[in-house]
Amino acid sequence: MRYRELLPIVSLLIACGDGSGPPPAAGPPRSYLMGFSAIPPRYDSTATVILGINNWLPHADAAIMHVSPPWAAMLAGHSPAGAVDTVEVPLAQYYRAKGLQHIVFTVDATDGLNRAAEAPELVAAGRSITDTLVQRLYREWVFAVAQRIQPDYLGLAAETNLIRLAAPDSVYQAIVTMTNAVAAQIQAASLPSKLFVSVQVETAWGRLPPGPYVGIAQDLADFPFVEALGLSTYPYLAGFAVPESLPLDYYSRIAQGTTLPVLVVEGGWPSVSVDTLVSTPAEQARYINRQELLLDSAKARGVFQLTFYDLDVSNSPPPPGSILPLFTHLGLADSAMHAKAALAVWDSTYRRPGP
Repeated sequence: MRYRELLPIVSLLIACGDGSGPPPAAGPPRSYLMGFSAIPPRYDSTATVILGINNWLPHADAAIMHVSPPWAAMLAGHSPAGAVDTVEVPLAQYYRAKGLQHIVFTVDATDGLNRAAEAPELVAAGRSITDTLVQRLYREWVFAVAQRIQPDYLGLAAETNLIRLAAPDSVYQAIVTMTNAVAAQIQAASLPSKLFVSVQVETAWGRLPPGPYVGIAQDLADFPFVEALGLSTYPYLAGFAVPESLPLDYYSRIAQGTTLPVLVVEGGWPSVSVDTLVSTPAEQARYINRQELLLDSAKARGVFQLTFYDLDVSNSPPPPGSILPLFTHLGLADSAMHAKAALAVWDSTYRRPGP
């Protein structure tokens, strides 16, 4: 999922109103920021995108931008820095104008729905991140993000352990090479973002695919620049039938042996049954409640859902074999923008004094 579709509307965002969030309530402080991304329930109009963002603003104190580099545009000759200035910078400016001073940014350099594959735009162009030119475009675009947006946390790659497991080794080695190269550039320029990569929690636990606990020692060795760990977690895909079966150290064990802070940068639990997976709105609400305990146990720094809304894909159904239907009902509101039970649980956590 990406932000390229926001290009026609970014200039209109500043004019939009915002709402007031849940009233403050007493409670133990939370160590983590909470937020969502700009992904709307459907890309049918400018108004839907604008309304979608404004509706979740009262439920967040931070925003996440999970973005694939604009490979097709850059291969066609558009400058990486110009692409960032056109799309990502206005969105970041909008968030900050609305009071969300904290931004987390994750770069997704491969196929987010199939970690065995490369980004669809590169595949369509017959190119690969193993190409020297493509790696240069990645570095220039990421450096522009670090320089122009200066997010609090900047993730240079997504789900590295799953890429290592599923993709050709040449693709994984390209991820290692280009992330380390741009990390050195960012650090040499003294830019303020804390750098991270995200790891897939279920893969680290040996649940996806099934096996013993694996951990992330290889990721720590391959990405020595990391100052935090991003966590990608979809436990319903890995044999957890109910949220209460998630161990309390589900997040904290990942960082065991390090002093690295952790952030959940994507994840969720569905509110409906899909294929062989059984769930309900009440079960999704229980997951949000369970996750609060996991975050507190890990002293996490952030928790983000990429989708505040369920995704309506009726106008552009995914191709046969796509796993997208497994992720379409993770929202805390449905695709008609009506709140689900899980949103009230989220808000009860959000009302705790934040960092």
